[in-house]
Amino acid sequence: MNRLSTSWGAYDLTRFPEDPRDQLRAWSAADAYLLRHLAGEEEAAAVDLSGTVAVVGDRWGALTTSLAGHARVPVQITDSFLGQQATRANLARAGHAPDAARLLTTRDTPPERVDVLLVRVPKSLALLEDQLHRIAPALHEGTVVVGTGMVTEIHTSTLELFERIIGPTRTSLARQKARLILCTPDPARAPGPSPWPGGYALPADSGAGAGLTVVNHAGIFCADRLDIGTRFFLKHLPRARAGAHVVDLGCGNGVLGTAASVADPDATVTFIDESFQAVASAEATFRANAADGAKAHFVAGDALAAVPPSTVDLVLNNPPFHSHQATTGATAWRMFSGARAALRPGGELWVVGNRHLGYHVKLRKLFGNSQVVASDPKFVVLRAVKGGR
Repeated sequence: MNRLSTSWGAYDLTRFPEDPRDQLRAWSAADAYLLRHLAGEEEAAAVDLSGTVAVVGDRWGALTTSLAGHARVPVQITDSFLGQQATRANLARAGHAPDAARLLTTRDTPPERVDVLLVRVPKSLALLEDQLHRIAPALHEGTVVVGTGMVTEIHTSTLELFERIIGPTRTSLARQKARLILCTPDPARAPGPSPWPGGYALPADSGAGAGLTVVNHAGIFCADRLDIGTRFFLKHLPRARAGAHVVDLGCGNGVLGTAASVADPDATVTFIDESFQAVASAEATFRANAADGAKAHFVAGDALAAVPPSTVDLVLNNPPFHSHQATTGATAWRMFSGARAALRPGGELWVVGNRHLGYHVKLRKLFGNSQVVASDPKFVVLRAVKGGR
């Protein structure tokens, strides 16, 4: 837990899931800079927060929690299930009622009118582009638009998006390696519709994915092409027993689970990701390829936390190497341990990953076994079986 001090108070904030061993902060210098700007502590006067305040991309709820009670029910818009859960926990810890903020996902319809737009610049330029397109119709000539990010996160291309979609844009001086983006809405701007979602067909050498149509919403990893790890996995995808319950864990655009469904239309496939954009992509990919009557569930969640124990026959997993801009093995460990709990006795977890990550060590600790199914100079496909049959 770490404390963020603002003009409106001090807040103890955590990430989600909360881990006392986690040394990463739930806020950044960019969040603190933006809050000082809103309170009038920097060179500008305080910003009027009496209208509709929309907060886009708030990583762990630091902005939303700080503004709750001082702005008129701030509206958070996030792509992250984990970030949304962190916001709920941080609001409660700060003593706010559940309705002190309105929490929306990037797939929800934004407010009809926005008087103050605050944007925490995301890692994905595509996600920023899509969200600016979606919220631009709600802006008016008097809307205050302020973006924030670390200096390393704000590029010329970032500013060009604000300029093209919203209006004239400039940046502030840097403070503690953070910078603000100050943008003035131009009602005459006509940027057109968002170019997202996009899609492509997988080539014939894509193993079990050959010929599938892949749909990607903005912000999905490798949105313009199939990543090489998934491509390798598709060439060694297991065939589950007929009618099995398969989970595509960390599903991204859902190509693994969709390939499993196409191979066995009687299977039930559950697609899980913490990104709302990813879950929407997986559903679109599944609908574009699956047989009529094929069964699927689409879940935005914390790994397998929402899946009842001992109900799954096969888990397919390409764990993310980075989680919310932190390089960590904690996410993979959480996925693997969740898979062990969700699998039936005799059920299998199949994982693809970079060879140097050493996933086989984690799997042996959890399952007591780990088999190399396939490998090349960069990737390895591993299989672990839950005992107790």
